[in-house]
Amino acid sequence: MSHLAGRLDRAIITIFEQELPVSTAFSGKMATQMKSIIVGTAGHIDHGKTALVKALTGIDADRLEEEKRRGITIDLGFAHMDLPTSNGETLRLGFVDVPGHERFVRNMLAGMGGIDLVLLVIGADEAIKPQTREHFDILQLLGVKRGITVLTKSDTVDAETLDVVRLEVEEFLRGTFLDKPKSIIAVSSLTGEGLEDLKLAIVAAAAEVRPRDSLALARLPIDRVFTMKGFGTVVTGTLVAGTIHREDELEVFPTGAHTDVRRVRVRGLQVHGQTAEAAVAGQRTALNLVGVSTEDLSRGMTLVPPETFEATRQADVRLRLLHSAPRALKNRARVHFHSYTMETVAEVVLLEPKELGPAFSENAKLRHAQLLPGQEAFTRLKLPTTALLLPGDRFIIRQFSPVVTIGGGVVLDASPIARMTGHEAFLQILAGGNTEAILRARIARRHHEGISMPRLIAETGSTKNVIEAHLARAVKTGAVVRAGELFLHLPALEALKLNIVRTAGDFHKKNPLVGGISKEELREQVGASPEVFEAVTAMLVRDKQLEVVGDLSRLPGHGVVMKDEEAESKEKIEQAFASAGLKVPALSEVIAGLKVDKARAQKIVTLLLRDKQLIKVSDELVFHRNALEDLRRRMAVYKVKSAKIDVAKFKELTGVTRKYAIPLLEFLDRERVTRRVGDAREIL
Repeated sequence: MSHLAGRLDRAIITIFEQELPVSTAFSGKMATQMKSIIVGTAGHIDHGKTALVKALTGIDADRLEEEKRRGITIDLGFAHMDLPTSNGETLRLGFVDVPGHERFVRNMLAGMGGIDLVLLVIGADEAIKPQTREHFDILQLLGVKRGITVLTKSDTVDAETLDVVRLEVEEFLRGTFLDKPKSIIAVSSLTGEGLEDLKLAIVAAAAEVRPRDSLALARLPIDRVFTMKGFGTVVTGTLVAGTIHREDELEVFPTGAHTDVRRVRVRGLQVHGQTAEAAVAGQRTALNLVGVSTEDLSRGMTLVPPETFEATRQADVRLRLLHSAPRALKNRARVHFHSYTMETVAEVVLLEPKELGPAFSENAKLRHAQLLPGQEAFTRLKLPTTALLLPGDRFIIRQFSPVVTIGGGVVLDASPIARMTGHEAFLQILAGGNTEAILRARIARRHHEGISMPRLIAETGSTKNVIEAHLARAVKTGAVVRAGELFLHLPALEALKLNIVRTAGDFHKKNPLVGGISKEELREQVGASPEVFEAVTAMLVRDKQLEVVGDLSRLPGHGVVMKDEEAESKEKIEQAFASAGLKVPALSEVIAGLKVDKARAQKIVTLLLRDKQLIKVSDELVFHRNALEDLRRRMAVYKVKSAKIDVAKFKELTGVTRKYAIPLLEFLDRERVTRRVGDAREIL
């Protein structure tokens, strides 16, 4: 296979001519807006998929030298055409032609993620074959809902054989999304018989396809990367969501193994070989990129708006194992994982271990857990490297060895939280598909931490407008509380309120001589973020359940509560400093003469300092506020006589020793009553 890979790389520019003719080269006629549908082919090798695409579009999707030499499709091929609809509009079809050989299923999977409808191609000369079955299993696992069954090579069999094949195909498709006998169309790519009927059927099926959301956040999974002479790096892919404009800046997910390139700019843009100002969801798109080389990009990467999404190495999914899977899927099994154009290895961790009886511990149950063929379960996929996955992304898993398709499913959560309580119930809500319920569940699981709008966007892939629209009712009724950019679950918020009130109450019981708990200490004890804490305390203050005075929080009516000896001690401390003027005693001496113990005495002093009855001027000196206010007045009077004062004059004015004079002057400097100039002070 190594020589094939080399030839594929060398021939890639030739493939590109199918979608981006060199003659147009990102210049020329602008592409017009019309409904765009991506049509994929599926089916066994040599059943005429490529020939059918050529008969419809006139474009040979096989361009590789190796494909021509061997007569088989090896990699994805692309073509396009326009068809008129019954209402006079034009339908733009982009075809993704896939290889049918079992050795190239991985290439087939890279093209199936973005299709809107499928042409299941079955050769009338061979009927249903192994890759018919595997490709059809893949289509169902990927959630494809629209399609047409095409019996090719109808010119090689007689009418009776064709009828027998049709009956066999009807039986094969019974109960599936292609269970539509009238949608089984026999054609001959050689003679053209049945092609017009097929075109009409495609137009009819396309009318039932809901257009992809062009207002969503853009996602372009890359399926080809190459250099185009005169333009540089070019990538192509099916735009599965949103809109990309020329000159847009995009982010690459994930970054390459040998590069840290994260941002690129769209220099040029084409849709079906025509230059356009924008590409919308549902179109095959080619981008000429600036700021990146071909070595930096590869199939499997995705282009998205910058600073919007986050890569992940694990995702919770709903996984279904095919009935045809050769054996049960054991817990911790390694599989090949495919989503859009990405391919990697994943470890499957079963989240719903089978009931093995009371003799087994939970760890033992997990070790023995397995998913049987035909069963479905919630699982966690662990990836060796980061990838971009979003809720709703479909995926396929293939057995590690031998490599065969064994199952697939849908991503539910690419931002799982470790050891989350109520995990299964949460996943059930995600699997239910109700957008409002899903958003509320994502908010609820964050408890009182809340979740920001950017985080919700990254987790869900939804736009801000969509999120706000679906949460409007919950916000209006108060079930969800919005605090700035944060959304909070009301029950979690109520629990946080109770915790704050309880914590403040406990503080009062333990600290009756303290006027309240500091806001920061209270916030840390309840474990809330600053933003959430501010919002919740504001609610509590509004509801008169909490008071905030300066930096302190307290319950209403829960100021300082003193016993008789404590109140007496408080009065003695205050009187000792009030009567001392500026010749204050040492604090330790005052405390030593009290009836209460040292710890309670220090709390009383702290209370006096907090209420500014006492003011700490230095580590050793505390003054009564009246004494300091009198000092300010005396300094103002002295200023009338002199604008400056030195230490000697200050001592003379106040009658204090140097022990008090220097700390008091430094205090006045801090209070901007004076300003030191050399050895003197200027009175301000």
